[in-house]
Amino acid sequence: MRIGAHVDPTDPLDAAATREAETVQFFLADPQGWKAPEPRTDADRLRAADIDVYVHAPYVVNVATLNNRIRIPSRKLLLSHATAAATVGAKGLIVHGGHVSKGDDIAVGFDNWRKTFAYAAEQGGFATPVLIENTAGGDYACARRLDALARLWDAVGEYDVGFCLDTCHAHAGGEDLLDIVDRIKAITGRIDLIHANDSKDGFGSGRDRHDNFGHGMIDPELLVAVVRAADAPVVVETPGGAAGQTADIAFLRDRVGG
Repeated sequence: MRIGAHVDPTDPLDAAATREAETVQFFLADPQGWKAPEPRTDADRLRAADIDVYVHAPYVVNVATLNNRIRIPSRKLLLSHATAAATVGAKGLIVHGGHVSKGDDIAVGFDNWRKTFAYAAEQGGFATPVLIENTAGGDYACARRLDALARLWDAVGEYDVGFCLDTCHAHAGGEDLLDIVDRIKAITGRIDLIHANDSKDGFGSGRDRHDNFGHGMIDPELLVAVVRAADAPVVVETPGGAAGQTADIAFLRDRVGG
């Protein structure tokens, strides 16, 4: 089991060494912006390193929405990030499940996800595997609750889509972590990556605020149990900089191996 962290994109390999991480995740562009990624001067080093690389798509991407001014640029941005992620040897491109607006038919949102993969297929496919991540809040989200996730997978499952389980998002979204791995795998057949995060807020809060292990509202041993059951690479997205993340990585490695 490979364990690491979400790091600043300036020098991911140095950040990995500082944290004794075996995986790194980072953004290729402004997470709140619409600009396509620029080529990285360290792309060759990243591809050659004995570090598993993951890229997170910008938060603004929402391919489910019925708003054309957001959905269409989101499709194009996701495709450009997948292409750029391949240049650094990324094993996956993580993207949030997205949502529709109040009053909109969520069934259209699921179909918009299907159209996103159909659009990519017309362009030759995503150059990096896309991993859809569960989200913490929103009454009209496509991947907050597992009943919605099942409908989403009915729409996109034929495209060999991956899944990223965020423990904070599941807890805040109102999904019990005790058996969540089995319930997700019954829907998706897979968990490709774990975002292992404690939560500053209570169960079902809908709030996406990560915390370090043992400092939040999730039993640390429950987090360990989820990671062990999923048996997938792990990225911690916890606060506290290098010191906080190093401690969280060491905590997991001590209990589940790595």
